[in-house]
Amino acid sequence: MDNRQVEGRRAVAEALRAGRPPDRLYVLRGAEGLGSLLQTARELGAVIVECERSRLDAMAASRSHQGVIGIFAPVAYSEIEDLFSLAANRGEAPLFIVCDGVEDEGNLGAVIRSAEAAGAHGVVIPKRRSAGLSPVTLKASAGAAEHIPVARVPGIPACLRALKERGVWVYGADAGGGSRLFETDFSGACAIVVGAEGRGLSKLTAECCDFLVSIPMRGKVGSLNVSAAAAVMVYQALRSREGGDTLARG
Repeated sequence: MDNRQVEGRRAVAEALRAGRPPDRLYVLRGAEGLGSLLQTARELGAVIVECERSRLDAMAASRSHQGVIGIFAPVAYSEIEDLFSLAANRGEAPLFIVCDGVEDEGNLGAVIRSAEAAGAHGVVIPKRRSAGLSPVTLKASAGAAEHIPVARVPGIPACLRALKERGVWVYGADAGGGSRLFETDFSGACAIVVGAEGRGLSKLTAECCDFLVSIPMRGKVGSLNVSAAAAVMVYQALRSREGGDTLARG
């Protein structure tokens, strides 16, 4: 399914706010609290179609449309250079989140949401064996995918090697990593790599990392969901960048 379809109130509102051209909005007949959103959509030229819940339910890929589904111009994937340009325009050291084969669309959307909220400059995914910018991903990102570039690359190991040639330090999230999260310095140019659900980082990807970083686990479970791990890692990077600690790299 293409990513022209955007589901849910917040996701649709963020698509409009980001300036993605709307074609039409399918709205639950009699729904309340949509006045401002519909006014904005009309001003941008969208056709408003009122319909019954059964039609929206049949259309929704995420099964959580909240009474509104928008059809927009497609979301375009970015290039790696776009991520570097965003960092340069902000006057900041690059901070990227790299997903090594995250296949669940909800997880990818949650990773994108955390990355955007923490001020990262982009998310990188592989072209094969990975979730993409589907309607479910867009819904799970709560609109964040409208505001952060997502680059799709042929292969993660080759991408990481290219990033390293440009001065980016690569940190892989790994339960057996020798670098402890709260003692790791993310203040420079860095890429944080999270692995696939259940499998973690691939062997080739792990070999490309400068550091393998472990997240402290004090409970009985042995690991975090990939989107939770990404959130913990990216916010520790934000803390490093805001001077939370003076740390030794690695």
